[in-house]
Amino acid sequence: MNIQQLEYILAVDKHRHFAKAAEHCRVTQPTLSMMIQKLEDELGTKLFDRTVQPVRPTNAGKRVIEQARKVLYEAALIPDIVNEEEKSLKGVFKLAVLPTIAPYLLPRFFSN
Repeated sequence: MNIQQLEYILAVDKHRHFAKAAEHCRVTQPTLSMMIQKLEDELGTKLFDRTVQPVRPTNAGKRVIEQARKVLYEAALIPDIVNEEEKSLKGVFKLAVLPTIAPYLLPRFFSN
């Protein structure tokens, strides 16, 4: 199972048509179908009922699609984590405070 396969099943769920989903994903329809078939084989269940038009998810497919949405949402956050880390301040911070006011000022900034 990979991220690309999860994106493909979400596209099929959204468009309810393999050719339109393939166009949306910018791949050929056989490529999309093959990747979804591999995922179904790996999971041991059909995710879509292909006997009806428009195609629709099976009961197991609905649950897998919902989880795929969560997985892809979480995966999309990874670049944000890296960007946040790169933009954070790094290094040593030195602060000088007069000893006469330190006992009154520092406790406001540091909790026990």
